[in-house]
Amino acid sequence: MRPLDPQMFDELCPSGLSPIRIGDKWGALIVACLADGPRRYSELRIPLARITPKVMTQSLRTLERLGLVARTVEGRQVTYELTTLGYSILVPLQAICEWAQQHWDELLDAADPLPEESTALGA
Repeated sequence: MRPLDPQMFDELCPSGLSPIRIGDKWGALIVACLADGPRRYSELRIPLARITPKVMTQSLRTLERLGLVARTVEGRQVTYELTTLGYSILVPLQAICEWAQQHWDELLDAADPLPEESTALGA
């Protein structure tokens, strides 16, 4: 299995703009990282460096509770992998990513605060 690319999700990744979430804000990215097989926490941190350790742990637990990710402990080694249910969400996840890429400009415009919101926030 190849190591995960540190640039797998750049800062302009459309996944953050997608209105559809899997678990939480980071769930879809974690699922994508596990698509090729089991990974250790430290491996997941490489492309997901923008996530704090606390939030990453919370996201992994949420995905476990949803039945998408399984956590395996063998001695001191902990690995995370997609369950059958987790693998089944990869196709819809790909469709969501493609949709977000197609509507990138519209999503960016929608994410900009409205003029009255900017004024109310003191901008």
